Amino acid sequence: MRAKIHRATVTKADLHYEGSISVDSNLLKESGILVNEKVDVLNINNGERFTTYAISAPAGSKAIQVNGAAARKVHVGDFIIIIAYGSLTLEEAKTFVPKVVLLDEKNCVKA
Repeated sequence: MRAKIHRATVTKADLHYEGSISVDSNLLKESGILVNEKVDVLNINNGERFTTYAISAPAGSKAIQVNGAAARKVHVGDFIIIIAYGSLTLEEAKTFVPKVVLLDEKNCVKA
């Protein structure tokens, strides 16, 4: 795990949008997750898990929108975890600290 947004609240699910997960660009920046980066999404409410890629939603919107076929795996209001992974050498892995961003129910970063 390289980066994680923990307990994000799904704000929209759009079955007919091109597949991806839209995330407020401020939250992407805070977490270090990159636009177009492959991410796993884990639904805390129902146990669903899927892989997609991150795209940017407007800064300050607090948007967490699941798009395309994966929209069937969430409901608005569900809590999810968004995880990005990276490869490290064994030596790098020994000291690496992943970036974890914890959110409240309104998708604001907890202090």
